[in-house]
Order: sequence, then C-alpha cells, then structure tokens
Amino acid sequence: MEAVQRRRVTVRGVVQGVGFRPYVYTRATGLGLAGHVTNTPEGVVAEVEGAPAAVSRFCERLAADAPPLAVVDAVDHWEVPVAGGTGFTIIASRTGGPARTLVSPDVATCADCLAELADPADRRHRHPFITCTHCGPRFTIVTGLPYDRAHTTMAPFPMCPDCAREYADPADRRFHAQPVACPACGPRLRLLTGRPPRESTGPDPVAEARRLLAAGAILAVKGLGGYHLACDAAHPGAVAELRRRKARGDKPFALMARDLADAERFAHIGREERELLTGGVRPIVLLRRRAGTDGPDGVAPGCPDLGVMLPYTPVHHLLLGLPGDPPGPRLLVMTSGNLAGEPIVTDDAEALDRLAALADAWLTHDRPIHVPCDDSVVRVCDGETLTVRRSRGYAPLPLTLPVPVPASLAAGGDLKNTFCLGEGRQAWLSAHIGDMDDLATQYALEGAERQLESITGVTPVLLAADRHPGYRSTRWAERAAGARPLVRVQHHHAHIASTLAEHGRGAGRPVIGVAFDGTGYGDDGAVWGGEVLLADYAGFTRFAHLAYVPLPGGDAAVQRPYRMALSHLRAAGIDRTPELPCTAACPPGELALLERQLERGLNCVPTSSMGRLFDAVSSLAGICHVAGYEAQAAIELEGAALGASEAGPGPGYTFGLHAPSGPDGGPVTADPAPVLAAVVADVRAGTDPALIAARFHTSVAALVATLCALARERHGLDTVALTGGVFANTLLSSACARRLGAAGFTVLRHGRVPPNDGGLALGQLMVAAAHHTP
Repeated sequence: MEAVQRRRVTVRGVVQGVGFRPYVYTRATGLGLAGHVTNTPEGVVAEVEGAPAAVSRFCERLAADAPPLAVVDAVDHWEVPVAGGTGFTIIASRTGGPARTLVSPDVATCADCLAELADPADRRHRHPFITCTHCGPRFTIVTGLPYDRAHTTMAPFPMCPDCAREYADPADRRFHAQPVACPACGPRLRLLTGRPPRESTGPDPVAEARRLLAAGAILAVKGLGGYHLACDAAHPGAVAELRRRKARGDKPFALMARDLADAERFAHIGREERELLTGGVRPIVLLRRRAGTDGPDGVAPGCPDLGVMLPYTPVHHLLLGLPGDPPGPRLLVMTSGNLAGEPIVTDDAEALDRLAALADAWLTHDRPIHVPCDDSVVRVCDGETLTVRRSRGYAPLPLTLPVPVPASLAAGGDLKNTFCLGEGRQAWLSAHIGDMDDLATQYALEGAERQLESITGVTPVLLAADRHPGYRSTRWAERAAGARPLVRVQHHHAHIASTLAEHGRGAGRPVIGVAFDGTGYGDDGAVWGGEVLLADYAGFTRFAHLAYVPLPGGDAAVQRPYRMALSHLRAAGIDRTPELPCTAACPPGELALLERQLERGLNCVPTSSMGRLFDAVSSLAGICHVAGYEAQAAIELEGAALGASEAGPGPGYTFGLHAPSGPDGGPVTADPAPVLAAVVADVRAGTDPALIAARFHTSVAALVATLCALARERHGLDTVALTGGVFANTLLSSACARRLGAAGFTVLRHGRVPPNDGGLALGQLMVAAAHHTP
C-alpha cells in the first residue's frame, strides 16, 4: 500500500481577499491531494494529505506561485496524523485568537472585469460594482477578520443564485471573491439632486451624472475610501466655482483622465509614470507639464506638475464613458470630498450635510465605507517612485523592519498625519489622516487607530510622539498612553530614522542625515528645519544647520513669504529697498509694523528652516509672495527653476560656513547671507527669475555636498540620508544625489515612505524602540 502523508500548512501575509484559498484548492486538487483550507485570524491554514512526493510539491512552491495580489511573508508546515478522506474542500473561516494575517489594499478594476463591464452580452454589463478575486475594494470594506463576506460591508447584500454559483465554483474567477455582486443583488447606485436632495427618477444615474458634469455641475461622487468632488476639467467656470466653494486658493486639483492619451496632451509620461498610472494601485502621479501648454484652465495655477490618475473603479469608467457612449467629459477634476482642513467624508448622511455647500448633486450608493482612505500621491525621481502621500492602494501593507520592535504606536506629526503601529519586524503606516488642526481629523485618527489595531492584532505597550509640546498629535498620544510609557522624539531625528528603517539600516550604524523641511521643534526651543545630524536610531548629534533668523509672526510668515524674505534681508544686513519684489509686496502699514516687530523680537521665534529660506528666495525673486497652500512658494520656485535656459544656471550662489574651533565647539553654521546678497544683486540687474531659482537650487545642492564632505572628514561617515518635505522637490533631490554620488557617498532617499511628515511616525517608532527598556 502506497505511503500517505498529511501536513498542516500556515501561510501568513497578505493572503485574504486575494484569491489565496481558491489557489490552494486548485493546487491541491491538481496534485490529487485531500484535505481542506480555511481563513483564520493568523492567516490561511490548510491541511493536505496524499502521496509524500505530492505533498512536498504542494509545499515547495506554494509561495512562489501565489496569486498576483498575494504577499506571502511566511509558510510554515509540519506533519500531522493522517485523517483519511478523498476530497479537498474550502471550509468555513475560523474566528478567535490574535489577528496575524494582513488585509489587501484596495485594487483597481482589472482588465477582465472591464471587458465584462463594456460587453452588452454580459450580465454585468455597465454594473457599477463589478469585481472579482483580482480587483476591487478590500481594506476600505473590512470590518473584521478573518476576511469573509460576513466581515465586510458587503454583508447586507445576499448573493443572488447566479453570484452564489460563481462564488462556489473553483474554476470561476469569482470563486470566494467576497465583494462579488451583480445588478440583481446590489449594491445600488443612485443620483440625488435638488434642495433638499431627492433621488433622480431617471433610468441611468451615471448617464444623468455625465450630463450634469458636461453642463458645469459639481458632483459629490462616492468612491472606495470616501467621497470625491468632481467637475469637468475642461469647463473653466466649473473649475473656478469648485475652487471658490472649497476656499482652495491656488492649491492644485488632481485630474482623472479617461486614458493615457488624454493625459499626454498636457504632461510628459515616461515609462515609470506609465506603469504607475496603469497598474493596480492607480495613485495620483505628479507629471511634469509639457512646455507651451498650461493644461486645463485653473486646475494647477503656477505649479510645474499636474497630478493625474486614471479611473480605478467601475463608476469612474462609467462616468468618463465606455466605448460608444455619447460624448462627455474626458478629463475630470477629482478632489477629496471635504471642507478645507476636515477629513474626507465617508458617511452618506454626512455627505449630504457637510458637502451641501460644495456639491450640486450626489452620485452615491448603499455599500458602506468602513475605513476612510484618500488617494495616494506619487512622483518619479531619477527613475524611482517617490511617495508623497501613502494611502489608497498601499495601506495597510506592512513595512519590514531591520530590527525588532515591541508592540508600539507612533502618533506622527500634525501636518499630513499618519500614525504607525509596529511589532516584531513589521510596521504598519496608516492611510493618510490629514492635518490635525480640525477636531474631526482628530476623531478620524482615533477611529483609524482602533481599526488598524483590530486587523493587525498589535496591542501597543509603548507609544511615541513628537517633542513639540503644542502638537495635537502629541497631546492625543499623551491621553492615549495612560500608564504606558511615551517616548518623545525630536522631529528631524524621526525623519532620518524613517529613512534608515525604509532602507533596512540596522541599529548602531550612524549616517549623515540631511533633514530639510519647514518646521520642527528643536532641542533649544527654536524652529529647526535646515539640519545636518549624525544619527542612528538611538540618538543624534547636531553637526550643522542653517543660521537662525527670526520667524516673524509664526504662521503669518509661513502664509506670507514676503515676511520671510524681509526677515532674511534684515538678518543678512541687506537694505530692503522699495524696488525689491518682497518689499513691494508688503503693504506699507504692515511693513512698518514688521520692522518694529523684528527690532524688538516680538513673536519672533528663531528658525533654521530650509523651507522658510525657499519661501524667502521665492518672494525675493518675485515668484510667490502669498502662499495659499503649504509649500506653494517653494513649489513655484522649483517650477521656475525648471524653466531656466538649457545652458544651465552656472555655478550658483555660495553659502558662508562658520565652523566653531575645537572638537566640541558646537555645530557648523551655514549662513545664507552671501546667497541673499547675490540674489538681490541678480534681481537689481534684471536677471530672469527662472535663472535665479535655478542658481539657488544649485547653491543648496552644493551646500549639502560641502557639509557632508566636512562630516565625513571629521567623523568618517560615508552614508547620507536625504529626508524632510523639502526633498519632495525632485530637482533638488536629484542634484544632491548626483553631487554626493560623485563624491563617493552612499545616498539613501525615500521611496515607499514619504519624505515629508507623512513618514514621520515610522521614524518615531524606531527611535522609541531604541530607547525602550522593558
């Protein structure tokens, strides 16, 4: 009698909601094995029984041949007693016990589903919720683990007989696809119009919505992770009205293009951008504008980039039109459905209330959104993906840590907030939460943190937060900590630690960390932001920084870059003559008050911020004097630099360096006064602002290279980490990396984790773990 063996197999990772159980079923039956497979909180668990050679083949390539959306972290298997039996089955999921499996992010509609969507002969023709095992909602509909329909927001929609047959058929693409549905079993799309809003009686809500968009209306459209506000991007009046209603200032809108050809009319799309736009994530991709075209009127005034995404849900494809549909908008503005400063709206009743002043109509549906999730934003820098906002399509995929950490929670910062949970060698960055100056955003943080704890099984014993005493995220962490220890982490140290963790840098291996951003609380109470630190997870030494200048009026100086320009001129001993653009931009009454404020030091915290220096030069060159959104002056300065002549800016300007004598004399100071003097000379000589902008970028890159060379000479370090929001500027990032690489440095830059405060929590987690003594 032939020998028989039975093995129990546990697979951990992103293995629920990605077709893993059907894959196991097909693999086992193909090898003639008996047994069963099920979802459990710790992962997919199978038992296989049969000929030992077949059992071995089953186990050997289980991870290598996994479904495309699966991410297998571990496969463990061991022999168990033979149980007998001849068939292989998928059995009901087992609940209870700690969660250790991972939930898949939401995935864009696949090609097979799109073909069915456009096929008049298919029973899901034009079905707004078409999905299968390989695509559709995942993270945003999960209410618990294991991942089964009963633990999703699809639970209220019983499958019709046809869907149930597909769901139970191992040969079908929808075998155990939890969001499976069709027109017979829901969910249902509807269009609400009027005041008060009432459901439209038309036969096709999408067709009517397309007509409204073409006529210039603004629609609230329910998506995977929240509502968007949409309008026809080719309708200047609609774009201007949406900008007015949202009090958006000049902040760019994101665009959704019907296809690549529509986007290519306005922007350059390289191979890497094309892959990002058409892949399964479908983030917003920042694309460089084509020379000679401004793109759709009013979408991104003064910005060198256009944020573009392609449709990623069936509703989006229907809104933009299937082949043969009547003409309609081919390019939509798609911006988060919220009031300025508030989190994205997910609840239908809230959408009718909170978006009433913004939308003319609501294209909505009855499938609840359990987890808010904004669109992700990425760009390409030197051929690599640089994440600007990590959210839909990426969250909640974990990051592998170079060193183990205790069960921890890091609260992040106050701008672009994300938090981070970690345990062992895994960390989970949350989806984008938002800016913490609104109470609704703080509530959103609390809800998202509870949900991420529930699906990761992490119960934190250690908390981390920023050292800034006024950060709302820090105060939240203080309340949440209770009796648990809370480690407060210096802002720029966290930025550098985030870079090290992303690159798998182990403990005790310090680097030269260049952390450039707008604002971070310094150890001396000043506002830091132009820092060169010698750092590892355990600590840092401040090696160099920009010279301090007054930050007159705090946020007032951030919002009015001309104030920073005038502060920098005064600190540099340069006369602010009337012909200088920053002087002309400052109202006369305010100019006199500002001078008295700077003389007396009233409400003038000192700052070493590189972000504020970018603001100052932007205003001094006449490019941007008032910022309607974060980093507008710096973004427009980068855009101007990109427009400089191909002959190049020349050698750039030069910072002064002041190095204290002796080994313990304190940090090196980089003085921008010579740079400002040269900029003023160029302005007075009538030099093109684009050339001034390019020369300034060159000077900052040269400063980085000089300071890093000095740090290597003194301390023997040859690895540099570039981090902080300023390094979302790809022109500067590329220039720094080139210079440092040519000088023999190893350069670490962000890719999967944002360089801005959206990546801060990961670094806080690592620093807190290094300081934690159980």
